[in-house]
Amino acid sequence: MKEIEFVTTVRAAGARVFIVGGWVRDFLRQVPAHDKDYMVAGIDEETFQHCFPHAPRVGKAFPVYLVDIDGQHAEVAFARKEEKQGEGYRGFVVEYGREVTLEEDLYRRDTTINSLAMELPGGEIFDLYGGKKDIEQGIIRPVSHHFAEDPVRALRAARQAAEFGFSLSAEARAAMTACREELAKEPTERLLQELKRALLTEKPSVFFRALQETNLLQVTFPELAALIGKTQPAAFHPEGDAFEHTMLVVDTVAAETDDLLARFAGLVHDLGKGLTPAEMLPHHYGHEVRGVDVLHSWNRRMTLPKRWVQAGKFVIREHMRAARLTKPGKIVELLLKVAAVPLSVEGFQAIIRADHHSLPDYLEEAPAIITALLQVDGCQAPKTLKGPEIGSWVRNQQIKVFRNYRYKEI
Repeated sequence: MKEIEFVTTVRAAGARVFIVGGWVRDFLRQVPAHDKDYMVAGIDEETFQHCFPHAPRVGKAFPVYLVDIDGQHAEVAFARKEEKQGEGYRGFVVEYGREVTLEEDLYRRDTTINSLAMELPGGEIFDLYGGKKDIEQGIIRPVSHHFAEDPVRALRAARQAAEFGFSLSAEARAAMTACREELAKEPTERLLQELKRALLTEKPSVFFRALQETNLLQVTFPELAALIGKTQPAAFHPEGDAFEHTMLVVDTVAAETDDLLARFAGLVHDLGKGLTPAEMLPHHYGHEVRGVDVLHSWNRRMTLPKRWVQAGKFVIREHMRAARLTKPGKIVELLLKVAAVPLSVEGFQAIIRADHHSLPDYLEEAPAIITALLQVDGCQAPKTLKGPEIGSWVRNQQIKVFRNYRYKEI
């Protein structure tokens, strides 16, 4: 059905319809707005079901229905208010129904920029808690004391700062810090979801710095917190310690590619430096080995996507030697590994470039070289060769292909 049909049906039942949250925020920011989330107020669930008998209910703790609006399965929620009675995000008692008002619903939301509503069909915007002004000033501010009741809101505020280039208000920083104890107990899949969204922002470092500054990095991503204070040789790393270097790399990779896998691999490339003994600093000999152990520990704690672990391990192991290789056989070996891991060649290039500020010639032309290497096939080997001899022949031919590479031509 068309949006106006949906609105007309709800209003005929004596209720009101609003677009809420991110769509309204982005509309006011004058940037492309995405999926609309609808909220209905002044209606009970039985009446709503009567109006839309074919809409499936997907909400468990509170009603959320999927309604076909303008060709999309749009989420329609009921106005609700919450009372915190236990720990974590499951510790809420939710009240919804005809009596719950728009004001009560918006008051429970996380930040002021998300506490905006547009009533349909007229388009009047309700800004009850200063969201418009905070958008204009680029500020993340909690709506109320309810912010700290769901500790993952602290990560959302940090992610919003990274996503929109906004700054955290003093109230937001205090509210985030207050989430520390409960945040340490939250299901790690909730943290992982915010990590994914943070890595997709224009400047992911803002997210991690916000957590660091509010004393939350240690309880959310301790593997990164361990990099703080791990000094590096100033001649090679004028930006500072291993944490500062990691933030520089992840932002540089993010500026070059939208690939989430590359951004994560850039984030973890130096994890091993967090375990460098104090007496070894500012050097980090062997951090490529230690880093894999740290990544495995992170994966056991949080269950990272399999492709993230595969790409991260590869980059941790190879990011130092990739810039130093000179022997054709070793270069061919590395390029074939690049072709086999989930990480794209372009993603690997972006990480090495961000880490070393340049690429060796063979990596500059890696896509073309890899294409040529993969054209060498065991079926082309002389018929007199058998078993392992065929593998040796393939490798030798691939090395010849690489040696013959000149001026970006195979």
